Amino acid sequence: MNERILYTKPSITDLEVSYATDAAANGWGERCYDYIVRFEGGFKEHLGVRYAIATSSCTGALHLGLAGLGVGPGDEVIMADTNWIASAAPIVHLGANPVFVDILPDSWCLDPEQVEAAITPRTKAILAVHLYGNLCEMDKLLAIGRTYGIPVVEDAAEAIGSVYHGNKAGSMGTFGTFSFHGTKTLTTGEGGMFVTNDSALYEKVLTLSNHGRAAGQIKQFWPDMVGFKYKMSNIQAAIGCAQLERIDDLISRKREILSIYRSHLEGLSGVNLNPEPLGVTLGAWMPTAVLDPATGINRDDMLKAFRAQNIDARVFFWPLSGLSPFEPKPSNKHAWDIPNRAINLPSYHDIPTTAIARVSAVLRNLINHGA
Repeated sequence: MNERILYTKPSITDLEVSYATDAAANGWGERCYDYIVRFEGGFKEHLGVRYAIATSSCTGALHLGLAGLGVGPGDEVIMADTNWIASAAPIVHLGANPVFVDILPDSWCLDPEQVEAAITPRTKAILAVHLYGNLCEMDKLLAIGRTYGIPVVEDAAEAIGSVYHGNKAGSMGTFGTFSFHGTKTLTTGEGGMFVTNDSALYEKVLTLSNHGRAAGQIKQFWPDMVGFKYKMSNIQAAIGCAQLERIDDLISRKREILSIYRSHLEGLSGVNLNPEPLGVTLGAWMPTAVLDPATGINRDDMLKAFRAQNIDARVFFWPLSGLSPFEPKPSNKHAWDIPNRAINLPSYHDIPTTAIARVSAVLRNLINHGA
């Protein structure tokens, strides 16, 4: 049996281990925030934004940001039907309603025309999720936001390293959020980041993130409002600081892996990988293959073929409106169709070129010889 090819695992070096060890040994008492402050400072410098707040997850960062915008019961937040439920959950937790619209067939991200058509007097925000490191059409979405006076929020959980016409993913909207889950390009094990250039929003979210205790409050254990507990630990932030020192290498390696897949699959009719239109640079978090319907090959065929070769593969996100907590919306035709013929490809940092060749060979064999 061939050696197993994992679809993902983090890149952890002696640097991460040494920083985490220092935080575990010394990061207590007066030093309990040292690595957190350092990580936030380094991240906002990397992204080119004014403010950053480290959180326990991207979901938490999104929850805080939407709460900071005043999203509440009866409000609506427009988002793509193709997403992981983590993007929709904070909307529901706040008592608001996620409004699912269809995706574009090439980028698999939010369709701006569908967004504009879905706006109602109850629309409180537009949530732009940069799926698999691909980028939403931010110019169009931001223009819609300006026209209707609606904030555009970026869920850049999967898009660190992606750049849209000179602007880094997560830096363009009213606020942005990132994930540092163990599968992500930059990891802290679990964790996330809230970023913004809006000083008033930053102050509100900062207060919300620490049980409602305002930064300037001098009374001990005196919350000014009911907030949340979404703080990142010092040990997690220590790992993040080390990862941030390696960020250029981590991102460039992801881009290189996608490029190698492209070279192996070049000329293979019916296979579409993450698009990189003019003016866009992908962080390439998750190389994804979407097969044309004409191939006659579906998701289950691909999963079976990969398993036979001892290769892990990850399914494309199901449409959220197809899940039991939500009302079905099969009119979102691309969101309901594409997952049936798509697969995420193995892409961890240290994946050997020979492994990428093996994965590519499975797709080639399927296309050339059928399931």
